[in-house]
Amino acid sequence: MKILFASAEAYPLAKVGGLGDVAGSLPKALRALGHDVRIAIPKYGTIRDAKGDLGPFAVRIGRDTQDARLRTTAIDGVPVYLIDRPDLFDRPKVYDYGDDGRRFAFFARAIVDLLPTAAWWPDLIHLNDWHSALAAAFLRTTLDDDPRYRRIRSVLTIHNLQHQGVFGPDLFEWTGLPPSTWNPEGVEFYGRLNFLKAGIIYGDRVNTVSRTYAREIQSEEYGERLDGLLLSRGAKLTGILNGIDYDVWNPVTDPHLVQTYSKTTIENKAANKAALQGEVGLAVDPTIPLIGIVSRLTAQKGFDLLLPALADLLALGSQAVLLGTGEKPYEERLAAIAGKNRSFVAALKYDEVLAHRIYAGSDFFLMPSRFEPCGIGQMISLRYGTVPIVRRVGGLADTVTDVTANPGAGTGFVFDAYAANALLDAARRALTYFRDKRRWKTLIHRGMSVYLSWEASAKEYMDMYRLACRG
Repeated sequence: MKILFASAEAYPLAKVGGLGDVAGSLPKALRALGHDVRIAIPKYGTIRDAKGDLGPFAVRIGRDTQDARLRTTAIDGVPVYLIDRPDLFDRPKVYDYGDDGRRFAFFARAIVDLLPTAAWWPDLIHLNDWHSALAAAFLRTTLDDDPRYRRIRSVLTIHNLQHQGVFGPDLFEWTGLPPSTWNPEGVEFYGRLNFLKAGIIYGDRVNTVSRTYAREIQSEEYGERLDGLLLSRGAKLTGILNGIDYDVWNPVTDPHLVQTYSKTTIENKAANKAALQGEVGLAVDPTIPLIGIVSRLTAQKGFDLLLPALADLLALGSQAVLLGTGEKPYEERLAAIAGKNRSFVAALKYDEVLAHRIYAGSDFFLMPSRFEPCGIGQMISLRYGTVPIVRRVGGLADTVTDVTANPGAGTGFVFDAYAANALLDAARRALTYFRDKRRWKTLIHRGMSVYLSWEASAKEYMDMYRLACRG
């Protein structure tokens, strides 16, 4: 099958969050299954390694035809189409500009308009989040009279329903979508244009990144005002769990660790803990349980819950190291706590190397998310023998089994209520296990045995693609 994978991010060319990891890994796994997979992303100012130039092409946006240039590169052997429009994309960041609506409406249209210049026609276009979702609407409306486009199917993956790409009605007029699509059964959303809704309406299949999150978003609590639409489209909605790239996340070969290790040499993990404690300025002591957190600092990730509980968590006799950036109020409060407590370090930055060392050197990995479509951190921590403590939501519920309730099958510690006492109860249970070295080693081995690579997920995606192509 020929598949065009369209995304605003793709690691290592451009990455802001988990979407970049998915777009850098899933196409590679699909290609390993024997399919012709190619990626389309904007050519941002940070992307300097374009290797090929297929020339100019016209992007038919609204009543105008605008120019762009199609350049090429590759990610681990997967061809990449770079949509080069300097005034829109030659910028230092991927998002957070006042004209993001126009930028990504242009991108969505360019996804389909680049195909004649590429001289390559996919069977299916895989769209990701709101940035590319309008392409599904263009396929089924303005391009539907062209037999070359009519045969192309589309699927939309929702990585985070909270981010929908909602803009004013003036942008709708600029896109050139037919007036007939401006209604509650089309792209209109409370008087505004909703990119993600367009993808849900016009995509042939829709999925999200875990089975539990697929169920949750059909409820009022997690549905972000699209729950009714998603419930009505339940027949074409599914959940497929993300994987992790085993080439990047592998404690046996990880170049960022002071000591590599495996299930059979788990004792070598201790060297990474000692190195991490020393590097961040914590007391170097193997008997003190160390909790790692690598996260964006947002309400979604549970910081409204964690901040009030942090002092009590440390009072249980643990250390904690946090790596991440995000909303300023969280950064300021975390910095203040770190300044007063020698058992807590807050590294308020992006640091890929330190992230690897936290996964390897910590005893526990904490994710108290308010909601979590999939989550990558808990999967990496399992791979590195670092026991997750998570809230039972979304992909966390699908990947971590509570060992207290399931002594013979558990892989971590899970709590339900979004409350400090629930988090602290899970932490107490975790620390009890940590002090029982026989049970602790068994728990680590079990977690490291969980298979979470992209191979299994890629096969599920192929099943969904086939359903989409059968109509």
